[in-house]
Amino acid sequence: MLDKTVSDWRAASTQLAFEGRAFINGRYVHALSGATRPTMNPANGAELTQVASCGPEDADLAVTGARQAFERGDWSQMAPSARKMVLVRWAELIEKHRDEIALLECLDVGKPISDTLNVDVPAAVRTLRWSGEAIDKVYDEIAPTPPGTLALVQRLPLGVVTAIVPWNFPLSTTAWKLGPSLATGNSVVLKPASNTPLSAIRIAGLAAEAGLPDGVLQVLPGPGSSLGKHLATHMDIDGLTFTGSTPVGKMLMAYSGQSNLKRTFLELGGKSPNIVFADANLEKAAAMAAVAVFYNGGQTCTAGTRLIVEEKIRDHFMELLVERARKWMPGDPLDPKTAMGPMIDEGQFCTVAEYIGIGRDEGAKLLFGGGQVMRDSGGFYHEPTIFGDVTNTMRIAREEIFGPVLSVIGFRTAEEAIAIANDSIYGLAGAVWSNNINTAHKVAAAVRVGTMGINNYFGGDMTVPFGGFKQSGNGRDKSIHAFHDYTELKTTWLELE
Repeated sequence: MLDKTVSDWRAASTQLAFEGRAFINGRYVHALSGATRPTMNPANGAELTQVASCGPEDADLAVTGARQAFERGDWSQMAPSARKMVLVRWAELIEKHRDEIALLECLDVGKPISDTLNVDVPAAVRTLRWSGEAIDKVYDEIAPTPPGTLALVQRLPLGVVTAIVPWNFPLSTTAWKLGPSLATGNSVVLKPASNTPLSAIRIAGLAAEAGLPDGVLQVLPGPGSSLGKHLATHMDIDGLTFTGSTPVGKMLMAYSGQSNLKRTFLELGGKSPNIVFADANLEKAAAMAAVAVFYNGGQTCTAGTRLIVEEKIRDHFMELLVERARKWMPGDPLDPKTAMGPMIDEGQFCTVAEYIGIGRDEGAKLLFGGGQVMRDSGGFYHEPTIFGDVTNTMRIAREEIFGPVLSVIGFRTAEEAIAIANDSIYGLAGAVWSNNINTAHKVAAAVRVGTMGINNYFGGDMTVPFGGFKQSGNGRDKSIHAFHDYTELKTTWLELE
């Protein structure tokens, strides 16, 4: 079967049915207030559909249903092997509806269809399937206690968990949260980003079809300022997981302290260093440096937005990089040939434009891009942009822009490169490029980030944890380590007679 063309995807988009209601206690429902808000297509600025705008009263209803489901035990006390089969069936249903869900994600987020179809949907399927298949292979412990005693150490579900997910990777990040939290037996109240809720709403119905009991998964679209805060301060929620900006993460952590000290774990911002030494494979390093910053329009928390290049190759490397940047000019997300789509909305576009002005004012040299393209489309398309002559004290090198803007910084020694890389409030990701095994390993070990690539960027899969150091957050998504965040340790001490 031939791959679909841009005409095929455009035709399919006109036939797509949008579900915009909340999902509470096993069925789709309107917000109790009847309020809705539009969700927009970033590619053309047009309204896709109206989506329920849930408020505190909807949250209370959902939390009550989630608590009742947890106490009922038809999920929380289900045998792990049975929970596994529900999650695997859910993953299979998402895979079966792959084209539809990829198209929803493309239209709602502005991500290229080639990415949503070949990256986002498969990643969500893999996460849910892996989490389900892993849960009946995780054992409790018996402690090494003295004779005559027996100490059992169990991992038990937290109870009711709220997951608040971002707009840049709504489907795959949602799966990162739902996979381990549901596998370990929790009930989950999911709040998708208010401007990109469609894929989360759709897969909730598929979860019910797969056999997830009513109330175990609730999906509440709505504004973070009211709905998100209400969930974060709710006294009957036991855990909160969030992916998003560092300022919002700090507020959520404070809300935990102001309420019931709910377990709160955060995956936040980044200003990731990508370090290139002169002895690296420069062709590969240049190609991946472009991917690292321009993939998803730079709207990626792990984006390699600080390119730290050895001085003696900097001019040559910039030539290679600019040539690669030309291949990332934005285009129609429904075109399978498009590598980069629009910014999520006008506000984010204006943020990027503002930082480009800041970079110029600070004395950085604009080497490529810097402006708007496809103005007549109605969308928010921005060129890939590269600044040279950047110092690590400039705002464009220190603040998360969340757009396709790269800051290039020179270095002379490995020690200087490490110092530049670590001179940041963030510590999420990074990479080092060198064919000297000693240099590569020493630099990788010294850079304080949660994920570090050696001669690669964006490395890793479901088998390894993901998260950051410093103000990039706490807790971990993916891998068995994610299960720890959604469980409590309980010791039962038995003395034998």
